[in-house]
Amino acid sequence: MFTPKPKKGDLLIAEPSILADVSFNRSVILLAEHSIEGSVGFILNKHSDYELSDLIPEIENTFPVYKGGPVEENNLYFIHKVPDLIPNSIEISNGIYWAGDFNEVTKLIMSKKVSEEDIRFFLGYSGWDATQLDDELSGNSWIVLENEDKNNIIGKSSESFWKEKMVELGGDYLIWSNAPENPSYN
Repeated sequence: MFTPKPKKGDLLIAEPSILADVSFNRSVILLAEHSIEGSVGFILNKHSDYELSDLIPEIENTFPVYKGGPVEENNLYFIHKVPDLIPNSIEISNGIYWAGDFNEVTKLIMSKKVSEEDIRFFLGYSGWDATQLDDELSGNSWIVLENEDKNNIIGKSSESFWKEKMVELGGDYLIWSNAPENPSYN
């Protein structure tokens, strides 16, 4: 399968062949940054064991927190689609933004002016050095897809997202869409 060059805002879909990688097995990653210096993304479909209030008790809210990736797992990151409400946001693409004024985010959540459909939190991120992602793409570890869900990607279901993408890809990927997460269970 031809894999296009990734760009900011694209999705990286883990190839079924990376079963042994605990962090990335069955992952769907939104690329927040991609340049000659490297790439940064967030895993969209893996919940952590935390809710936002577990990490920031003064925010009494049960927003789920996702595992963004294996880099800086002690740090909280977020993507959102409300740049008009969150100053200093960085546009990823298609109406999706990264970061911004966290004090403002706290106020917005506490006043219920943003919902889970507007913002998603992550512990850690996925990162690649200058040529690392290209090397992984050459090694068939990832499929690059345009984010056709645009800013609605934030509200997409998480657990079945990888399987949905396998079904969309069709062909041999259909078989993988129904395979158990651990093939030895088959």
